[in-house]
Amino acid sequence: MKIPKKINRFCPFCKKITEQKVDLVSTGKKRGTLKYGSLSRAKLRGQNRGKGNKGRYSLPPIKKRKRKTKATTKKVKIYTCQECKKSTQAKKGLRISKLLIEKK
Repeated sequence: MKIPKKINRFCPFCKKITEQKVDLVSTGKKRGTLKYGSLSRAKLRGQNRGKGNKGRYSLPPIKKRKRKTKATTKKVKIYTCQECKKSTQAKKGLRISKLLIEKK
């Protein structure tokens, strides 16, 4: 789905209709490798080595047929007013596979 780079819409800060620039919300950061429950830290602690029962580290990861993922992601748009330079976020994110901002 293609959307224009700039849209005329109501700015709640200026209280009038202004030209607004459209951007997409970037995805958040991924989980760090040094978090408490991460496997890399557990390996550094020496949990996944040696003989015998390794507890949670002895079992394989979840099977492919059990793993579920959504086919699409939610795309949320941010509108930045060109007059007051303040940003507002779209009320609802669109669940869509691809969202492109047109280049003119």
